[in-house]
Amino acid sequence: MALDVRIFENISPSRFISFTIPNPISPLHLLRLAVLDSPVHSTDSSPRVAAILVPKHRETDWIFSTESGHLQLLLNLPGISRLILIGDDRSDSPTVYHRPIDEDNDSEKLEQRLKPLAVALSPKTLTGGEIDDVPFLIFDDDVVSSVALEKSVGPFVGEMLIEDVEIEIDNGVREFRRRLRFKRMPNLVQSDIKIVPRSSSSALNPSPPSLTTTEFRPDLTDLVHPYLAPMVASLSLIGSHIESKPKALCIGVGGGGLLSFLTLQLGFEVTGVEIDPEVLRIARQYFGLEESFARVHVEDGIDFLKRYSSTCCDDDAKYDVLMVDLDSTDPIHGVSAPPIEFVGRDVLLAARNVLVPSGVFVINVIPPSKTFYQELKEEFREVFAELYEIDVGNGENFVLIATVAARDRKNGFNRENLTSAVLVKYIDAIRRI
Repeated sequence: MALDVRIFENISPSRFISFTIPNPISPLHLLRLAVLDSPVHSTDSSPRVAAILVPKHRETDWIFSTESGHLQLLLNLPGISRLILIGDDRSDSPTVYHRPIDEDNDSEKLEQRLKPLAVALSPKTLTGGEIDDVPFLIFDDDVVSSVALEKSVGPFVGEMLIEDVEIEIDNGVREFRRRLRFKRMPNLVQSDIKIVPRSSSSALNPSPPSLTTTEFRPDLTDLVHPYLAPMVASLSLIGSHIESKPKALCIGVGGGGLLSFLTLQLGFEVTGVEIDPEVLRIARQYFGLEESFARVHVEDGIDFLKRYSSTCCDDDAKYDVLMVDLDSTDPIHGVSAPPIEFVGRDVLLAARNVLVPSGVFVINVIPPSKTFYQELKEEFREVFAELYEIDVGNGENFVLIATVAARDRKNGFNRENLTSAVLVKYIDAIRRI
């Protein structure tokens, strides 16, 4: 049945429509078009529309092939009311991706041929006119190549993908990483660690390492996820009189990179809490988290905090630091952290109660709005003595550090150990708020 383009004349919040058409420059092949209207209501009389050509060979990536991925792309484009994704119609899912070395002009030709269609799929304005042009945006990230290692399903987080990627970092330098992504928020990398070849190149094997020919192992000596180093930098606020083997409680394990680092690099006794047993299995199989590194409870983090808070009676049973890394499970509001239920007054009181008097509560925050962030800080101030902040500098993450008691920063936790493992700039960026 033919698609009636009149259904696109008005913005219908959260409406998602996907269909195929013949490729105008290669008629034997089909293109998949996906049209999503923003869930955010706009009173603008001139709704803005944008289109994105899906990168070649990444058509089945969850970022481009799922409604949740499409939604995250749209929410990262402020002011856009409708986003149109256009890419080859593929049902297969290649396990290996290589960024094309030489871009031909097919994309440019396709864009020019599809502009009239993009305009036809645009809404009429409230004044009765039509949008006469639609900008085609370029999706660009740092992934040079990738290899899917496994897709899995967890009872709480749903579908997951474990992949090895080669990325471009500053000054054209490339690095190998292992990543964990959830299908419900495919544009968000949940866990990210560095991987290195198990054996270096030799005269018998002089070729540089590649994802398809080299066996890799996790490198647990470095923190590459953007906000983990700032979280560790917050340990400079722990009192200097703590025991020689401090205790850390980490709620939200993910790939376990933070837990492994605290144990191996800083000598912490670590307890973890992870609600999804499949995530824990993946952390141990692919991300190097060993049972000897941390004792992990498979439990809801809030339930654990409240239960432990009611049973720990003396400081010997309490923790020097509580670290929370949990994101919201509601993709319609964009990437945000922590879940709103985690910062209720009863939860914050339980968090304070599981910490020693010199302890700190460290939490990764991705605020969905300035109002949310301000209210979050006020909640912390009502329960804790002092509140500090680190701006991660990526435009998304902030690390909040709440202290049980006031302290003198000059007498913090083994600063020399921290500065050897964490960039000094994050320690210097800690500011009281």
